[in-house]
Amino acid sequence: MKNIFIINGSHPFAHSGGRFNETLFTNTISYFESLKGFEVKATQVGDNYNTKEEVEKFKWADIVIYHTPIWWFQIPFGFKKYIDEVFTEGHQNGIYASDGRSRKNPDINYGTGGLMHGKKYILTTSWNAPKTAFTLENEFFNQKSVDEGAMFGFHRMNAFTGMELLATHHFHDMEKNADVPFELNNYNTFLNDLVINL
Repeated sequence: MKNIFIINGSHPFAHSGGRFNETLFTNTISYFESLKGFEVKATQVGDNYNTKEEVEKFKWADIVIYHTPIWWFQIPFGFKKYIDEVFTEGHQNGIYASDGRSRKNPDINYGTGGLMHGKKYILTTSWNAPKTAFTLENEFFNQKSVDEGAMFGFHRMNAFTGMELLATHHFHDMEKNADVPFELNNYNTFLNDLVINL
């Protein structure tokens, strides 16, 4: 039995209603609930949550699936608040013990104090930016991928806790040219390929 914890980092703000990430979130829940051998827990960061209960979900999970839109090249402020609150609650309580260094030699071993070794995570992001903004020469992201560029810090955050990246899936041009059925079909294919190896 694999324990899957699914987090929707989207929440309504200004012109962003979060509809696509809500659809993705419910699709992922339904996908894993339909399979044998998986137990699912989920959190919508826009709803009320209890930080102690959220820490327990991270401790329970074998795999954490993060869904987030990207606002101004970062995760939404409500999602950042969730991480700040929950990971702080998880200090010396299942998420991380320390930054990993010792006072005897503080120059080494930073980022090795995580307590979630053996757990893996999946990240999906949704962008207004087209894929070509990341891949074409002289375009905005200087040919840096989502994972090497805008989400580098997010990946290091998870590494700090001891979690290992399983896979990423990024959705592009979702504000102006979204084809949601097509994107969901591709995403479900992505999940099918992952589940074979879980």
